[in-house]
Amino acid sequence: MPPAQPRTAQRVWACVAVALVVAAVAAAIVALIVRFPLALISLACVVAALPVAWVAVTRGRALRAPGLVLGAALLVASVVLAVTQSVIVEDLVILAALAGSVAAAKQAFSVHVDLPPAPRPERPVLFYNPKSGGGKAERFHLPEEARRRGIEPVELHLGDDLETLVRNAVAGGADALAMAGGDGSQAIVAMVAAELDLPYACIPAGTRNHFALDLGVDRDDVVGALDAFVNGGERAVDLAEVNGRVFVNNVSLGLYAEAVARPGYREAKLHTLLETVPSVLGPDADPPRLVWDGPSGPESAVAILVSNSPYRLARALGSGTRPRLDSGVLGITVLAPSTAAGDPPGAARLQMQQWTQEEFEISSSAAVAAGVDGESLQFDPPLRFTVRPGALRVRIAPQHPAASPSAVLPDRPGQTVGALAKLALHGRFPEQTSLPRGRTVVH
Repeated sequence: MPPAQPRTAQRVWACVAVALVVAAVAAAIVALIVRFPLALISLACVVAALPVAWVAVTRGRALRAPGLVLGAALLVASVVLAVTQSVIVEDLVILAALAGSVAAAKQAFSVHVDLPPAPRPERPVLFYNPKSGGGKAERFHLPEEARRRGIEPVELHLGDDLETLVRNAVAGGADALAMAGGDGSQAIVAMVAAELDLPYACIPAGTRNHFALDLGVDRDDVVGALDAFVNGGERAVDLAEVNGRVFVNNVSLGLYAEAVARPGYREAKLHTLLETVPSVLGPDADPPRLVWDGPSGPESAVAILVSNSPYRLARALGSGTRPRLDSGVLGITVLAPSTAAGDPPGAARLQMQQWTQEEFEISSSAAVAAGVDGESLQFDPPLRFTVRPGALRVRIAPQHPAASPSAVLPDRPGQTVGALAKLALHGRFPEQTSLPRGRTVVH
């Protein structure tokens, strides 16, 4: 069902966003003219800091410390130049205007979908992990709130097999399933619900709750999400699989997965990630082992993200979210080294490519470390990814958006200001676009 027409408040937010963008751009142009040439030198320091930091994290321990120090020094020099010109307040105002425009645009593009009403289940069951999300289930009294709504709560204990518990509950008469926990646990309950054609509810009691976000479940309303089985509506969304294992968000391969698989990652995440970067992206890194058949033959990459519907990436608005979960395709995002004419020997830049497919297969010369909905696993090659369109019946509380934060955002960043102006002037959301099947390349 399409989202409702924009409310008056959304048109107001759109006007605010456009006004702030115009003000920030005008102020920046004036500042560059008045401060010439020191403003350009300050900007050059910021631009130079980025490649210096890149070299620092990709060339190993010997260059890491001096490289990061040099990058920080360039950023400090930029700030010092701004301070010596007595314009730091003006710069902060420009940055504040840009940040305010982004915040206003998020409000302008927020939508609420009225889902078709669904019959209330007779014996819904909620599975909850008391440790997930720092103990959200206990903090919000989730078991008690579930019982008040006629939902039977089942607590997970250390060593329990969640899939077995879910199947036993269904065998005992459960006719609807809900999960309060991380996305890995959500995937297990969703898998059983889809297999048995039962309604499912995602309760955002995990740490990040990415699946809930893209479903349109209010992540700040943990208790209210239980109303999905009281008077909620229903929609169908896709599930995806890798070698028969269901995932609701994504499977990451390469850099991140290698870091997660290393000992000590959970105790020192940033340190472990920095230690992993040179071995994967540095000049002495082994050739990528992740290979697939591209349009012109075998291709490889240092990092691959395969998602259940495509993500918006490298965007100011809605980055890291999926506009929809019923696209019927996998989202493929790869980072691969590339070189251009004139580059020095051994130099390489990373190129991001995105496209969609219904099926995807990756081969490798060895077992592949993978992050599946945030959990570290290993798979024997080849890795075969498939999508199951409309496999899962999701119930969502009526007070929740029931739509992704990026559901009506323009697909191309350059169209955002125009879409805001159209919303402000004519009260219409932009026409929905989707990621093309051809590749979109971002350097």
